[in-house]
Amino acid sequence: MPATKMARKRTKKAPLSGNAAKSADKTDRRVVRTRDVLGDALVALMQERPFESITVQHVLDRAGVSRSTFYEHYEGKNDLFLSDAAEFFEAMSTALSKHGDKSSRVAPVCEFFAHVAEQRQFHDALIASGKIQDLWEMGEEYFARGIEQRLQELPGVPTMAPPRPAALARAFAGALFSLLSWGSRATRRCQRHRWTNFFIAWCGPASECRRQSKLSRPNYRNVSSKFEAGLRME
Repeated sequence: MPATKMARKRTKKAPLSGNAAKSADKTDRRVVRTRDVLGDALVALMQERPFESITVQHVLDRAGVSRSTFYEHYEGKNDLFLSDAAEFFEAMSTALSKHGDKSSRVAPVCEFFAHVAEQRQFHDALIASGKIQDLWEMGEEYFARGIEQRLQELPGVPTMAPPRPAALARAFAGALFSLLSWGSRATRRCQRHRWTNFFIAWCGPASECRRQSKLSRPNYRNVSSKFEAGLRME
């Protein structure tokens, strides 16, 4: 899969001046709002029509954003799609670390599966557009990095020399997305908590990571609100 295109025109770092900092903060908030409304518009359109038939003008009309503003942030609809997906996976895959989660979980599996289940119509649209595999591959990359970071943070996991942490994180992320892909195809009766419990049983919390290490030496947007609401894997 080609390297993910990230938005290139970010707001510059604010100078040390207090007034300038306040101005930059307002600009940052406007940038976030603009990017969010454009991403939401594309997601809504993808649930109404084939992706290839969506034009930038369709996105602009739905979002109420000017063409010049759109091109300040993105090169086109594909850039918007990939950037929006990358921002989601970055937030979701690092949510445990960023929110100071005290559990021994290596990934926010339940929250991620809950999000996918809630966005079933969008998931179906991704399948119809032929973009689901690219999206899962991107997600696997982000989750592998997030899990590797999490393994380094958990107190119950012994220090492992490279490349074992990366290899272990890659295996966990691959298993997670393989399970998600299979579960979404198999049957809608395969409940989310069963997927979650199966994943836990395989890669488990820190104690399981510790056991494996000794033997082999080896959830679009609104992510923060989900954690603040106290969602936790049971």
